[in-house]
Amino acid sequence: MNEKDRCKSGAQPGAGRAGRLSPASALVHGATPFDPLTGAVSTPIFQSATFRHPALGSSTGYDYGRVGNPTRAELEKTMAIIEHGRYGLAFSSGMGAISSLVKLFSPGDHIIVSEDLYGGTYRLFNDFYRLYGYSFSWIDTSDPDLVKKALRPETRALFIETPSNPMMKVTDIETAADIIHGKGGLLITDNTFLSPWFQNPIDLGSDIVVHSGTKYLGGHNDVLSGFIVHSDGANEETLRNIQKSEGASLSPFDAWLVLRGLKTLGIRMEKHDSNALIVAQWLRGRDRVEKVFYTGFEDHPQYALSRKQSRGSGGMVSFYVKNPADVEVILRNLSLILFAESLGGVETLITYPLAQTHSAIPEAMRLAAGVNDRLLRLSVGIEDPLDIIADLDAALLCCKEENE
Repeated sequence: MNEKDRCKSGAQPGAGRAGRLSPASALVHGATPFDPLTGAVSTPIFQSATFRHPALGSSTGYDYGRVGNPTRAELEKTMAIIEHGRYGLAFSSGMGAISSLVKLFSPGDHIIVSEDLYGGTYRLFNDFYRLYGYSFSWIDTSDPDLVKKALRPETRALFIETPSNPMMKVTDIETAADIIHGKGGLLITDNTFLSPWFQNPIDLGSDIVVHSGTKYLGGHNDVLSGFIVHSDGANEETLRNIQKSEGASLSPFDAWLVLRGLKTLGIRMEKHDSNALIVAQWLRGRDRVEKVFYTGFEDHPQYALSRKQSRGSGGMVSFYVKNPADVEVILRNLSLILFAESLGGVETLITYPLAQTHSAIPEAMRLAAGVNDRLLRLSVGIEDPLDIIADLDAALLCCKEENE
């Protein structure tokens, strides 16, 4: 449309520059910048379980809330836009999304999985789907040679977290895609840690992206949600049928909360990123800290790869204390930083993976991945970084007083 025709027809919603919005603008305006019926700039919450049919054989496009809802549809379209896919599906949790995703495969199929990942994913795969005939190999996917060695004739997918949880290993998405596509399989990437603001796996060859929207997408520790984004029309029909049949779809109000959170994702992620660097650098200089895991350090083993495939390091920092007795003292003496599970909210949270997020993983596997009794994981929030540091400093001082 040229400028003359545009002036005659009026501005088109979401047209932006040359018909495309920048990532920041796409987050603010979403798929539909305003409700076409009322002009509301905030997507309405269609809190309805069912929808009236105009006539027999006729539909508004919405029939039953579990199958489709206008508020959820707006969020799903927005997620597809910001993750550079064609389709988005919203679920009531990240685990609901992953569970639905596994049903693209069949008993007897083999899936290679990052060994260093959220413990709930391990539990779902190992404790349940393994019983139904699926097989899984847990591999350090940051090493392409190990991935190649794990391939079997029945391998159908490679499931990666990058950066990994909680050891912050980085998997080469393009290389991983080449390996699994050579077997005719799918690459599935959990992009929760970096969010679409810092990383777009589909652009790098990933077939499917999953998110725990509870984390950075919602951003305020007030809503559970999960997402699948992809571009395959055949899989879309199957996934929609799975979502409809299992019923783990996201509620209208929760969809609205995530839509509201997405509007500030860009500015939040930039603050998480800058704060995390300051905190990680400070932790490196503490006598009671043995090692800090953070992808933004230039001496991180995959620093160059991280800079190549992502636009930032995010807000996640893990670290070992030298003395395991310090863990309990730190957790007891923090005041600003909250000892709680989850991540990605505006508040800084600290987690003890051994007892919380990774408790479902067998000890030998945990230790091999680096998750031991001295590991703590920080989700650095958007507070003043000096306040975060002061809180950590006070807790470490208590360790010195109690454990020396």
